[in-house]
Amino acid sequence: MSQSADLLPGTLDMLISKAVSLKPLHGYGVLLRIGQISGHALQIPQGSLYPALYRLEHQGLIAAEWGESDNKRRAKYYTITSAGRQRLKEETASWQRLVTAIASALATTPDEV
Repeated sequence: MSQSADLLPGTLDMLISKAVSLKPLHGYGVLLRIGQISGHALQIPQGSLYPALYRLEHQGLIAAEWGESDNKRRAKYYTITSAGRQRLKEETASWQRLVTAIASALATTPDEV
């Protein structure tokens, strides 16, 4: 069983973009997908998700279209736009640089300084 992790500021938009880049998803599906792709370490509160979806849609990074969910309910489905895909690429590269730098700092031993 995985331990849950706290979401760092500024990462929710990136995770939402990643989730909807994999396939169109409705809001609750985005929550489930983030949980799935994080090994169930990240649990996003619905109260944080929906304002972020609105913000990303307003910025033109994701697009929404009404459709029908698996349980036959009307649901808004989100997809990533080309601008969103570019932003995700940039944020992923930045995130990888940060992770590498932190890992390097944490691996430093006393005789290396």
